[in-house]
Amino acid sequence: MIDKRLEKFAYILVNHSLGIKKNDLFLIGGSPIVAPLIKEVYKQALKLGAYPYTRVSVDGLVETYYKNASEKQLKYVSPISKFEIENIDAQLGIIGLDNTRSMTNVDPKKQAIASAAHQPIQEIFLKRAAKKELRWCITQYPVNASAQDANMSLEEYEDFIFKAAHVDKKDPIAHWKKIYREQEKIRKLLQSKKKLHVVAKDTDLTVKVDGRKWINCYGKENFPDGEVFTGPVENSAEGNISYSFPASHGGRLVENIQLWFKKGKVVKAKASQGEKYLNSMLDMDKGSRYIGEFAFGTNYGVKKHTKNTLFDEKIGGTIHIAVGAGYPETGSNNKSGLHWDMMCDLRKQGEVYADGELIYKNGKFLL
Repeated sequence: MIDKRLEKFAYILVNHSLGIKKNDLFLIGGSPIVAPLIKEVYKQALKLGAYPYTRVSVDGLVETYYKNASEKQLKYVSPISKFEIENIDAQLGIIGLDNTRSMTNVDPKKQAIASAAHQPIQEIFLKRAAKKELRWCITQYPVNASAQDANMSLEEYEDFIFKAAHVDKKDPIAHWKKIYREQEKIRKLLQSKKKLHVVAKDTDLTVKVDGRKWINCYGKENFPDGEVFTGPVENSAEGNISYSFPASHGGRLVENIQLWFKKGKVVKAKASQGEKYLNSMLDMDKGSRYIGEFAFGTNYGVKKHTKNTLFDEKIGGTIHIAVGAGYPETGSNNKSGLHWDMMCDLRKQGEVYADGELIYKNGKFLL
């Protein structure tokens, strides 16, 4: 019998995050291990009159691809992929793997080649999403591999996810709308500012946000959620930042990342582990060394780093900055095959100044 919390979780995804409606062409993707959630979402979408279909990946297939594909194959973009992203109305990606580190020994240059080749597909996706023609969401299913990354038992990790999603609330959708109203105060404050200055341990970074739109995230594109973000002016980043948590991307974990910016561009990048991979990703294309996103994590119910970007970037009291592609709805013009979120913890001795005024201290807005 299905866990009632999972049933409610699916209900929020279908009705709140994606707003599935009659006649929607709806893609649901994930690995075999997340099948219980795929089935429940699929069932609820059918009841609403949508046309759901699934893409269930085979474990190890991506690793096999990168280890065996030629450069020509890596650069190939299927016309089916282009047709799909141009025609679907909604897309749900469910994270859940048997092995979260299966890509560790894959050649990073191959990953960079394939990501760069698929940039046109990503641009179509981002443009359609910005115009509200395509609704999308990424979520996490509780699996042992992710629980181990988080130093939790599977039962503890289930509780962690469902609590972060607020499935325990009588009306969780109403609760997420309440979160939206609370975060609007932050969004409006930031919308009035032109320049941000972040000061923390081994961090002194400024970015310009004048003319850019701040977005209030309350369980739509990511679920669970909790952030307010924008796309900074592309050539504005100056200074350096030291990231507090290991940053995961493409099935790899990179430790102790430090970036130095000049005229918006990463001019130096260091890491204690995974530095070669880090620089391979930053060298992917013209936009990969520029900032595409600057965000504040606002979910104070998520307190612990779990080596999972979906949750870690939402931790209340942190910021995250993504190198690579920006979201067009913010006004960002940065295009890249890369979008890599990296987190900086400001809960201890962290400050953010806006136009010279202290607006954020030790992980809290001074509203």
